[in-house]
Amino acid sequence: MSDVPTQVLAETENYAVWTAQEPDGETTYHVELGQVTLHFFQEEYQEFLQLVKKLR
Repeated sequence: MSDVPTQVLAETENYAVWTAQEPDGETTYHVELGQVTLHFFQEEYQEFLQLVKKLR
């Protein structure tokens, strides 16, 4: 898995959001919240962002 390119999109002291370019060409999104990591495909991540925006 170390051959998968990743990019950190945002991070704080305790949380991070990063992407991975999967071998099949798909980009996946990963939201690390302490000891929990949520894994999303592109469409799921877009829906997650819409949900978070509603919190504001």
